[in-house]
Amino acid sequence: MKRYLSFAFVILLAIGCPSGSLAQDKVVKKIIETGTTDNRTMEHADFLANVIGGRLIGSAALTEAEAWVKEQFESWGLEVMVQEAGEINVGFNRGPWFGRMLSEDGMMLHFGTPAYTAGTRGKQAGRVLIEPKTRRDLDRMKGVLKGAWVLLDAESNGMAIDGSDKANEARAEVIAKNEEIDRQNNEIRRWNFEHRDEAPREMLKYETATALFYQEMVDAGVAGFIRSAKVPLQVLYDRPNCFDITMDRLPKTCDILLDEAQFKVIREKVLRKDIFQLEFDIRNHFYRGPVKYHNVIGILRGSKYPKEYVMAGGHLDAYDIGCGAVDDGNGTSVTMEAARLLATSGAKPKRTILFCIWTGEEFGLLGSKFFVENKTVPLDRISNYFNRDGGPLMATGVSVPDAMYDDFVEVCKPLAGLNPDIPFTVSRREGPPQPRPTRAGGSDHAYFAMNGVPTISFRETDPKGYDFDYREIWHTERDIFNKLIPEYMEHSAVVTAVVLYGIANLDHLLSRQGLYKE
Repeated sequence: MKRYLSFAFVILLAIGCPSGSLAQDKVVKKIIETGTTDNRTMEHADFLANVIGGRLIGSAALTEAEAWVKEQFESWGLEVMVQEAGEINVGFNRGPWFGRMLSEDGMMLHFGTPAYTAGTRGKQAGRVLIEPKTRRDLDRMKGVLKGAWVLLDAESNGMAIDGSDKANEARAEVIAKNEEIDRQNNEIRRWNFEHRDEAPREMLKYETATALFYQEMVDAGVAGFIRSAKVPLQVLYDRPNCFDITMDRLPKTCDILLDEAQFKVIREKVLRKDIFQLEFDIRNHFYRGPVKYHNVIGILRGSKYPKEYVMAGGHLDAYDIGCGAVDDGNGTSVTMEAARLLATSGAKPKRTILFCIWTGEEFGLLGSKFFVENKTVPLDRISNYFNRDGGPLMATGVSVPDAMYDDFVEVCKPLAGLNPDIPFTVSRREGPPQPRPTRAGGSDHAYFAMNGVPTISFRETDPKGYDFDYREIWHTERDIFNKLIPEYMEHSAVVTAVVLYGIANLDHLLSRQGLYKE
């Protein structure tokens, strides 16, 4: 048998077979075989979404998820780099939440609260008021504000109400303008009364701001503020203040985003002066920091060009109104499975492959920005970074500049038979090169692209028509495990592994010619 293999090897060399191609073909075959018969993408996704859950910066869940990813990478034989990307003063963990309307026509309430906002002190019931719009309104109702739930006219955008000093200064300017408008309106009322036989003058409109008398109402002891929110509820965090919160200066007033249909019913009951109360039980918990957050990067070291890189990644952090299954448990799970398939296939790529599980994407691309700005690896030595942070769709093709086309055609040849019904296609990018971006975009590829790194990503489609709607889950309560599409994600993990390996084994870095407009 040994003599036969040696003879075959000599023949292959004689006809020009590149050295190492047999081993490479064997690795690719193993990747596809394992990815077809023992694909574990959904096991990773299940653990992230259903065992750990929403993974917000500063939460125990994100800390646990980081440790778990590191453990998985190590168990597959990868080197691991854990990169501290930052810290937050105070940690936040979300517990259960509950609410109901106490009345003869009572109902359970459908709502959420932005992260890093206050919970209740057990069950809290109170009357409901509509926010004051003028100083006169505030003076009229100041005696009943304590313990009340206040309806705000501002529709929710998912973020917490900004209670910072800067925001309150802006409110004070609006209040001052409105007081002058109020004085002028009083004069108009008087004129209209005195000139009843003439066409009335129009009243001036007041300027608006979210929770105009915010600080005054907080100081009066309101239980919380309630805003109308579209369904599915998009619930985010306290962006202006979360990094400045300290344990001796925690938020104390609830910030509730309520189903718009229920908000309308409740507002009408207040206007009719119905007698009823709302009761909430919200378990939003804070804990002592600082709480650090980290990138977790699996490394498959290159055998020939260890200081040249091919990269793939997704972000580990996720909002906690859902469980972060799609955004971005999807990208994390596909990247992790690509890492496992390569690590367990005996792959020894020429270039180093980095499997990047980023942190802090939802708080401003914090992890990938840190990686790039700290020059973790030489940016001109990165062949390509593949980012996955969209829907749980199928990688069915790739569109590349002319200078990359032949390389991608060669690299993607093994994918021809992966799914004959849905062929993987390589196409030339249409149109002229676009300028290199100058501002960060919406996902972790952004800082790489801003620095001229190729960030070609796979074309992701829904070829079987599962009617996935990214807007339904994006940062909403519906970002849950059953929104994932297993066959698409499993297929994409195999595609990612094969393409990463192929690019890592080219005898050159991918050309950047025509990638960006110079």
